[in-house]
Parts: sequence; structure tokens; C-alpha cells
Amino acid sequence: MISGFLIKKGQMTSIFTGDGKRIAVTKCIAKPLVVTQIKSKEKDGYQAIQVKTTSSKLGKLKEFSLTSDQIPEIGSQISIDSIFTVGEKIDATGISKGRGFAGVIKRHGFKKQPILGSSDRVRHPGSIGAQTPSKVVRGKRMPGHMGNINKTIENLKIVSLNPETNEILINGSLPGHFNSWITITKA
Repeated sequence: MISGFLIKKGQMTSIFTGDGKRIAVTKCIAKPLVVTQIKSKEKDGYQAIQVKTTSSKLGKLKEFSLTSDQIPEIGSQISIDSIFTVGEKIDATGISKGRGFAGVIKRHGFKKQPILGSSDRVRHPGSIGAQTPSKVVRGKRMPGHMGNINKTIENLKIVSLNPETNEILINGSLPGHFNSWITITKA
């Protein structure tokens, strides 16, 4: 079939496993995907399937590579249980929450300056370079825009799949805000 799936992030909760352990899970909605286009090696130079979500009028388009010789037809629906199973390891990719402009203490975890001698510069980064290069070196950790980047969380485990309610429980936290789109792929 296809190599991944699009899910909508829900709320976090906790459940108890069979041996009595309490684990944190993210409850997500995984409605069936509709095949909109089939990419072939002859026509496009590579082989992939383009799918669309069924949850909204416009839908979100995403392209996945094929993992088997079985090619679905255009307009057919692909459900989550045909790709993933309970206990399988996955990677989740999404856009992290945007935090706006942040200083070095919040953004990079710097320590504050001593209060003695620098009463108005307590939350500033301090020295940003030596005299020799006469410039700020590339990659220097500075204040700036925090978050709102593509983030991948690896080796998460699928705890539960329910195709009747289109619900999937994933062990751990996922990137992004509530109701954001997450792409899951096999780890």
C-alpha cells in the first residue's frame, strides 16, 4: 500500500496497560484517505500515490510512496488499519507550536547574568564573539523566532487502532497544536 498516513492531532490522555502501567497517549483522528492521483515511473519519473483527507471540503493533499505492488484505484479510500497495526513503531512529523520572538533564556536555555554589575542586562546573552573573526560566527545561538518548524518525533508506538470510530492512540506526545495535521510513517 502506501508508506504513511495523515492524522489529525487530538487531546492527550493516559491509559492503563494490561500489566497495570499508566502511559501517556495522544488520541488522534484517522479518517480514511481518498486516492486523488497515481504517479507512475513512465509519466512522472517516480512512483507514488497522492491522497486527500475526507474530513473537510477542501481537504489536505499529501503524497506517499508505494510499499507494495498493489496500486489502489483513483477515488478509492484507504483506511488506517490497512497500513498500520497495534504495537508498530512509527515516526510522527508535524509543524511545532509557534512561540513568536523569544530571548536566549527561553529559546536556548541560557542562564541569567549575575545581578551585581549588570542590573539592566540580566536576561541578555552576554558576549557574542571574539575580536579575531571581527564578525558574529554562523550558527551562534541568539534571540529570534521560536517554534513553527517541521519537527519529527521518532519511534513512537501505536497503542490502539479503532477503524469504526477512526481513532488511533499513540504512545507519547506529537508535535503541533490541537487539530493540526500530523504525517505518520513506519519507523
